[in-house]
Amino acid sequence: MLRNLGALGIVGLLLLLAGIALIAYANIVVALGMALVLAGLGLVVRSLISGMLQNFGMF
Repeated sequence: MLRNLGALGIVGLLLLLAGIALIAYANIVVALGMALVLAGLGLVVRSLISGMLQNFGMF
């Protein structure tokens, strides 16, 4: 998976994790909620992209 992200994607992932860690330092419940929201958003985006690619016959 990391091979497909590229350098910019890995930096983005590290910034995302650092942001959640900073929020968790202040309040763990808020950090868990934000992590769940981000995970759900990622799943929705992945589903939309794979559905679009299937409609074009690319996947």
